[in-house]
Amino acid sequence: MAITATTRGGQPEMGIMERRERERVEVRQKILDAARELFAREGYDRVTMRSIAETIEYSPTTIYNYFEDKCDLVDALCEKDFTELLAALRPNGLAADPVERIVQLGLAYAEFGLRHPNHYRFMFMTPFERKAGGDHELSESGQRAFELLRSAVVAAIEAGAFRPGDPTHLAQILWASIHGAVALLVTYRPDQFPHAPAAPDLVRLVCENGVRGLLAGGR
Repeated sequence: MAITATTRGGQPEMGIMERRERERVEVRQKILDAARELFAREGYDRVTMRSIAETIEYSPTTIYNYFEDKCDLVDALCEKDFTELLAALRPNGLAADPVERIVQLGLAYAEFGLRHPNHYRFMFMTPFERKAGGDHELSESGQRAFELLRSAVVAAIEAGAFRPGDPTHLAQILWASIHGAVALLVTYRPDQFPHAPAAPDLVRLVCENGVRGLLAGGR
């Protein structure tokens, strides 16, 4: 017969441990969500561990129970958000054709940014310090996300679809164009650009025109 350890109050010890761990995960998530919103709205330099704590009505000591300092918190937030971006860039059924795949990646990237504007503002529009080594050093997930685009560019060059060039530079050009569109869309209201295409159409136009500019033969 199995014996289950119990506490003085009669509750299973494992159940209490699981509940405490779940609560710890929830508090950590709450801290990260509050920090992301503050960084995106006020900028890295103006946000303190105390202001994060005040936002979620915890003591600063509680925040330090989870993160050593602001840089440590930023590292955790970067890894989390770039992991989510990487997952968004890996939908089922990516096209085998590298040019089509590049357009798909651009659309998925834009969709992520428009669905999660605070994520996007924090990840790509907020200068901050990373403990791991250098300002805005990409997390491992961020590097893997960029590699999805770069490898598709390599495939397009090898297939003769793109004109020859440095695939890293070409991938950066493509990223810069779609980033510009997403940054505008998460910064300004639609009524500020009344004659612009709707967001989905604008994003697709940017992706397709960016790819067209790299096609072999200038098609």
